[in-house]
Amino acid sequence: MNQSAFSLEARKIIVTGASTGIGQGIAVAIAQAGGQVIGIARSSLAETAELVAAAGGALIPVHCDLGDTTAARALLGELLAEHGPVHGLVNNAGIIRRADALQHSEDDWDDVLQLNLKLVFVLSQLFAAAAIERHHPARIVNIASLLSFQGGIRVAAYAASKHGVAGLTKALANEWAAAGINVNAIAPGYVTSNNTEALRNDPDRSAAILARIPAARWGTPADIGNVAVFLLAEASNYMSGAIVPVDGGWLGR
Repeated sequence: MNQSAFSLEARKIIVTGASTGIGQGIAVAIAQAGGQVIGIARSSLAETAELVAAAGGALIPVHCDLGDTTAARALLGELLAEHGPVHGLVNNAGIIRRADALQHSEDDWDDVLQLNLKLVFVLSQLFAAAAIERHHPARIVNIASLLSFQGGIRVAAYAASKHGVAGLTKALANEWAAAGINVNAIAPGYVTSNNTEALRNDPDRSAAILARIPAARWGTPADIGNVAVFLLAEASNYMSGAIVPVDGGWLGR
């Protein structure tokens, strides 16, 4: 096995939503693989910075409310100009709003689609344009979901947004692969994170979920981070437009 193919040495990677959960796990895994992390979040990145440092890396913390796509676009332009070339973008930031479909408000729908889907397109578009202009190979890793394939319960906007992320990943891959920009996505299963706290605190739902997972456990942010490293590294050179489930076997059940 060529270990260097899995290294991110000397590579700079932007990770959105890097303050907790899956984004934090991805940031730490990138550092462990030798990469430099530019972490974006609206909340404190202090804990992520400590974990990245413990992994032997360094985090460049950037604070921004990514729900404002105009501000997000301006910020990414500044980061690319200041730190370029940037080798990878991980579109992880996202939210979930739980409600019966009959009570799901239009405001909640708009908030979820704005952050989970529109932001992914806006950031990917700007990132790819810079890479193509510089003739610089690059990687985009989107965070999809099991709900890119399923409907879920009481999460209509979230399911719609994650189906959209899967489709967008394939569409962008089709356009940009020949330019040296590989676009792939990870579809996490049930992972211990802020988004799944309500499920984990519901004894009945938690038990039902665990009963279906062949691995018989909830996933961890590190489980997702390690796959993100693979998709950001040379080892995945011939992968483009893939949606990779990391779910403990849920979809195969």
